[in-house]
Amino acid sequence: MTTTADPKDLKAFAADADAWFRENVVADPGFMLPLTFMEVGTDQQFHFLRDWQNKVYEAGYLGASWPKEYGGGGLPQAFQAEATRAMRRHNGPIMLNAIGLNWTGPLLLDMGSEEHRKRFIRGILSAEDIWCQGFSEPENGSDLGNAQTRAVRDGDSFVINGSKIWTTLGRYARYMILLARTDPDASRKYDGLSFFLAPMKIAGVETRPIRKLTGEHGFTQTFFTDARIPANDLIGTEGGGWKVAMRTLEYERGARGGQAGGYVSVDTDAFAVLDLARSMMRDGAPALEDPAIRDRMLDFIMEIQSQTLCRQRLAIEPLNAERPSALPLSSKLIGTEFVRRINEFAVTLTGMKGGYYVGEPEAINAGLWPRAYLNAFSATIGGGTSQIQHNIIGEHVLGLPKS
Repeated sequence: MTTTADPKDLKAFAADADAWFRENVVADPGFMLPLTFMEVGTDQQFHFLRDWQNKVYEAGYLGASWPKEYGGGGLPQAFQAEATRAMRRHNGPIMLNAIGLNWTGPLLLDMGSEEHRKRFIRGILSAEDIWCQGFSEPENGSDLGNAQTRAVRDGDSFVINGSKIWTTLGRYARYMILLARTDPDASRKYDGLSFFLAPMKIAGVETRPIRKLTGEHGFTQTFFTDARIPANDLIGTEGGGWKVAMRTLEYERGARGGQAGGYVSVDTDAFAVLDLARSMMRDGAPALEDPAIRDRMLDFIMEIQSQTLCRQRLAIEPLNAERPSALPLSSKLIGTEFVRRINEFAVTLTGMKGGYYVGEPEAINAGLWPRAYLNAFSATIGGGTSQIQHNIIGEHVLGLPKS
């Protein structure tokens, strides 16, 4: 596979992608589409988004830069970037299989065996095989290294017992990336963990939906009771799961590239918030005429431009030489907290009507803003809370002591 793109070929591909998304994006399917993959709460949403992802993949606009021998397009990354831009330009629905496309797939291409790649990559891209994540546990919060779900070796299998929580799409998933403890007596808690590609549709695995503050059931809790999985579903070595999990979190936090393309959440449009500020009234005048509101709106627009420039800076090696990990490690923290703050601001613009939610006749923009605000919190928690991200930046970028 070549890594550079012929400008003529790239231009033709971009034009074809633009035309395809213009023709195929359904503006209104007749029901509410999720803002993020963590909000998929109905079978109707799930099947629509699964069909949509498969359609995009079959058209050649997802996984375009992944190796052809595993089901990808085998093209330079620039082609996938053009396809994703066209997808955004025409407001295409999100890609459903977020954990497969953004974490599991890149991990398999990076650290998986040849058998794993041939077995799993195509199903990830087509959405035939939905993936979920089994890291967090009810009793351990953000202390991932203290995971207590047990995996006991029994011949050519491991027997799993324990529970995982916040497993997004868990009730639909066919596979889980699972971190489990194989050696409870290891001298360091991190040394006793192993990383599995665990099947979900087997005896001994049960999922229970969790109703969120947003009203839907995008999360589940997963219970393992003597669930038996093949030993060759292990990635890396037995007891070496912490290293694999840390690599996975680099993909989840956006600190490492290689994702399949597309997007798994709808970006908040700052200019839609600007329009909202123009339309909402304060003291008989548009809210935007309030100097304090204008000032905050300008700050948000400048922040967006700053984030855009930082992404461009990442591609210019000399600009990152002094602290090469600074931008990748901070991008998740900055981006998720920005989305939370701008949606909170939008809710305040709607005044008393900000209390109306989806389905209520008085809701502004069909309840979009309170819904987007409440949904924003999940991204500030998943992949490491904002507090943990601050610690990571302090320790690994600034070199501050843990104490």
